[in-house]
This record gives sequence, C-alpha cells and structure tokens, in this order.
Amino acid sequence: MTSVNSLVDIAVFGIVGAIMMAALIGLLLVVSGSARGASPRVRVAFGVASVVLLVALPTLTAANTLSSGSGFWVAFATATCVVAVVYAVNVAMLPVVARRRAAATGETALASLRPSPPVLAAGLLICLALGLLGTAVAALVV
Repeated sequence: MTSVNSLVDIAVFGIVGAIMMAALIGLLLVVSGSARGASPRVRVAFGVASVVLLVALPTLTAANTLSSGSGFWVAFATATCVVAVVYAVNVAMLPVVARRRAAATGETALASLRPSPPVLAAGLLICLALGLLGTAVAALVV
C-alpha cells in the first residue's frame, strides 16, 4: 500500500509542480516580451518563486509520505521523483525560452539551444540534492 501512496504523491505533487513551473515560465516570457522587458527585480522575484517551489514541493511530498508511516528512503525517493517531474518541465520548456530570447536579442546561437547529456545528468544530481533537502526538512518537522 505504501507504493501506491507514493505513486499518488508523485502524481499529485509532480503535476501540480509542473503546472506551477510552466505557469511561472510562461509569465516570465510574457513579462520579458513587453516593450521594456523584465526588470532585474521581476527576474529575481521569478527566480525566488522557482526556488521556493523546488524546495517546498519535495518537502510537502516527503512530509506526506513520512506521515503515512513510510520510511526515510521511501520519502526521499518520492520527493526526488517529484523534483524530477518539475525538472522535466523545465527541460521541455528550455527551447521555447531560448527561441524567445534569441528573437529578442538577435543571437542565433540561442535559437538552437538544447541541453547536452552532461547537463541533464547534472540536473538529475540537483534533483537528488533537492529531494534529500526536502526529505531532511520534512523529517525534522514531522
């Protein structure tokens, strides 16, 4: 039964996180496409919101998993999977953002930007770190 609960947590928190991250990226694209562009304060606000989202979602997932009686490692795996789903949305939206930025600045190199396998692997390591951070915080709170 624990594995079903973990899969539900991954689906719920992962989908919600993916939607929220896509919405943040979309809003940033709209704001940066305006006549004057995005101010540094707006970009910092979007960055802070992204970091809060990437820390809060795995923490909530791990807290939910730990409160259901599962162990630390199950909570860690669940939290890491949630971050990986949000990471996948970021990777999927990268070409859209790069093309938009290339159109605004005229840089042709950005239009064909694709993440390389080492960059994707580093992102997965960051997912593991964020999953561990979220699980550690949840273990302290729960």
